[in-house]
Amino acid sequence: MQHTVPQEPGGVLILAGTPIGDVADASPRLRQTLREADLIAAEDTRRLQGLLQRLELVTTARVVSYFEGNEAARTPELLAELGAGQRVVLVTDAGMPSVSDPGYRLVAACVAAGIRVTAVPGPSAVLTALAVSGLPVDRFTFEGFLPRKGGERSRRLRKLATEERTMVFFEAPHRLAEFLTDAAAALGADRPAAVCRELTKTYEEVRRGGLAELAGWAVGGARGEITVVIAGATPLEADPAAAVEEVQELIAAGTKLKPAVAEVAERTGVARNALYQAVLDARRG
Repeated sequence: MQHTVPQEPGGVLILAGTPIGDVADASPRLRQTLREADLIAAEDTRRLQGLLQRLELVTTARVVSYFEGNEAARTPELLAELGAGQRVVLVTDAGMPSVSDPGYRLVAACVAAGIRVTAVPGPSAVLTALAVSGLPVDRFTFEGFLPRKGGERSRRLRKLATEERTMVFFEAPHRLAEFLTDAAAALGADRPAAVCRELTKTYEEVRRGGLAELAGWAVGGARGEITVVIAGATPLEADPAAAVEEVQELIAAGTKLKPAVAEVAERTGVARNALYQAVLDARRG
């Protein structure tokens, strides 16, 4: 006897991952989801039409735009459609919606309204770049696009100088050389990294090397979609005696005891409570 799965009441938001380059990566489930949608919200409706043509798909779904500039206004409209029981599919230009792309605002609104959210998994530039980078991938952090202004970008990179996990960034090709130069200054010229360009496309390229070396290469110009993977910092061996001296120097320069201990503990890896007690003991001694 054949059993059918009952349809859930109410609408459903489906985050559909689209190919990041090679259209052959489109899954059968993505094709089915696009065919059966009631409404498709696309970051770029022209890109969506191009994808449908390449997939030789026809859909009766109504298509609307959903991008950074109209997210705030469009989200209530999509919530109303979902509340009316519509099957709404969200697609971006490439990869998974809401991952450094439009989608988070709508997902959060659906969760708050009790509307079901699911996904059709698809290609990801983040995971693909990690996989081919040759760098450790057991632990990583996704940093997306850093600030465009050089000063703000450098400050963010300095904060990541002690990050021990492999880091993944997106960057525009015309800013790549500046980004890598700033990263070399903040993280070290020899810090291993990989620049992944045009992943899964015809002219895919992965350049591996130290940050300074890659910055020199990028000065010649790079084109296409860029994902940068940078190795994490080598863990520092804690030196309690040196940490106590650092705290004492900060105090001598005018920093209060607790803030000085907190700053040095974070930078050196020495346990805060143990460092605080060691400083007190040094004072008594």
